[in-house]
Amino acid sequence: MARSRKKRLKKKALFTLILVLVIGIGAYFGIRQIFNNDTQNNNTNNNNNNNGSNVSKEEPQDEVYELSMIATGDALIHNAVFFSYEQGYRGSGIYNFDGALDYVRDIVKKYDIAYYNQETPFAGGEADGYPMFSTPSEFGDAMIKAGFNMISTATNHTIDKGENGILNFYNYLKEQNGIVFNGISDSEEHRTSYSIGEKNNITYAMLSYTTSTNGLSVPSGKSYLVNVYDEEQVKEDIEAIRDKVDVLIVAMHWGVEYASTPNDSQEEIAEYLASLDVDIILGAHPHILQPITWIDDTLVMYSLGNFISNQYGTDDYNKLVGFMATLDITKTVTPDGEVTIDIDNLGGELIFTKYNGNPITTANHDGHVVIPFSIMTDDTYLSDYERIYGKYTGILESMGTDLNITPLPA
Repeated sequence: MARSRKKRLKKKALFTLILVLVIGIGAYFGIRQIFNNDTQNNNTNNNNNNNGSNVSKEEPQDEVYELSMIATGDALIHNAVFFSYEQGYRGSGIYNFDGALDYVRDIVKKYDIAYYNQETPFAGGEADGYPMFSTPSEFGDAMIKAGFNMISTATNHTIDKGENGILNFYNYLKEQNGIVFNGISDSEEHRTSYSIGEKNNITYAMLSYTTSTNGLSVPSGKSYLVNVYDEEQVKEDIEAIRDKVDVLIVAMHWGVEYASTPNDSQEEIAEYLASLDVDIILGAHPHILQPITWIDDTLVMYSLGNFISNQYGTDDYNKLVGFMATLDITKTVTPDGEVTIDIDNLGGELIFTKYNGNPITTANHDGHVVIPFSIMTDDTYLSDYERIYGKYTGILESMGTDLNITPLPA
């Protein structure tokens, strides 16, 4: 299914006045030109009768612009993950996560927009894992280096290390060139200075909200620190940015952990966001895959699962299997200025977090790396991978949306 939206165009009084003047001036010079042409034609008609030909002008054509997008789920950086990529000795505090992305880097770099959810904050200080996370910012370095350029930050763990942790997280991201991020801020002024990206004459923005902070309170008077979902606030944000961009994305941290179907709350929020003319909803928090569907013209990905984590998979590796969804965005501008946005060619790559150690326990894991199913030719990475591929393809498509998922190797 393709999604098409006719962009609303604002007409202001000044524009109308200028248009009238332009038409009037154009008409005046047009009439003069007709008389001039008529005189010239009378003088040269005999010379051109046998040598000339009638040439008609081509009709104005639509202008078409395109973007490609890839979107994946939660970067959930447990102790075992950052210990795997600590350099030198345990406790050195020096990290390089490039190796975790060796098998997906070339895939991500093909896309104009590459989104992921940073589940655990770059809070500064000593790295920490469950239950109160602080992720080394070197993980962000590796993801950006791999091509990710859109990052959601509002999660149930955002406030794990308090206000200072959020400010460290925000300050790290604002220093990165070419990154669109949302969900945290250091002031209300900056919170509403929405980050807008542009490529190939298509503008886009992403808003990020969480429905939970794990019971931790946002400091009084500082709601700007993390975007906690509130219908009225969401409506204000969307109305403030909707007509400034061609494509509006909302990242939602919602739902029930380890549930493979969306609950009533997720569906109600998705319906509400669709009513506000959001183009794409990207869901996170369940840590396992949920379906992809459409609500009218809004594409909804209820949960893209984990991108990387140290979670274990007691139910068909459900916490270790994620998805990198892909799609195309096409902007068409007609000669009279009407703008249409189409979203189509939905597909993607199933992925698996491979680590050394027993995948049904949480102990003694290392060497975490993200593996696309498209390179699995035997059980080196995952036993029974063909059945697992079929199961999770079925979950993603279970609400009736056909996806062009990259197949297993022949």
